[in-house]
Amino acid sequence: MIENINQAVLLIIIANVLVSMKGFKDSAFLDKYKFQVGRILSGEKIRMLTSGFLHVDFMHLGFNMYALYLFGGIVAGILGIPNFLIIYFISLIAGNLYSLKYHKDEPYYSAVGASGAVSGIVYASILLYPDMSLYLFFIPIPIPGYIFGVGYLLYSIYGMKKQLGNVGHSAHLGGAIGGFAITLALNPSLFATNKLMVLLLAIPIVLVLLFGDKLKSL
Repeated sequence: MIENINQAVLLIIIANVLVSMKGFKDSAFLDKYKFQVGRILSGEKIRMLTSGFLHVDFMHLGFNMYALYLFGGIVAGILGIPNFLIIYFISLIAGNLYSLKYHKDEPYYSAVGASGAVSGIVYASILLYPDMSLYLFFIPIPIPGYIFGVGYLLYSIYGMKKQLGNVGHSAHLGGAIGGFAITLALNPSLFATNKLMVLLLAIPIVLVLLFGDKLKSL
């Protein structure tokens, strides 16, 4: 399967692997480029980008890159490499902007991961190819792509509430919002051709936008 991977997707995966492995070995490097609210608000805006190429461990890295491998080629194949890259990086920044807003009163909150960018790509691919089915790890039957996408967001909401690990769970949500919005902006015909899927995927996003701040008090 690897020989069929889109070159842009492969380059993004390689970049994530190389930067993450540097962070695994060099804690000072990780600390310098990870997402941290206080540092970003004090002017270190580069962290909004660099944190998206760092991961806490191989499992975190592997899960994100596997999801990117599954969904990235669909987006690049349908919309082209430039639009794939636009969606990827806008989703990455959108994820970190949402994290910054959600954790604005926690100057020492930190996180790493490509989760925001990957969430945006997942949402984009489901919008573009709503009939996709996936075989995941030990699940012997195919599951619809939109089930994976919604499940990914539900896990993110749970992770935000429980503050699980040094992982940017809030970035998952912001990235999905960014990917959803920019994909529709790039391909507005989806409002007509995939109206039901647009509405279905919009529901958790609207709920997060309306009630996301209440997660802290639950």
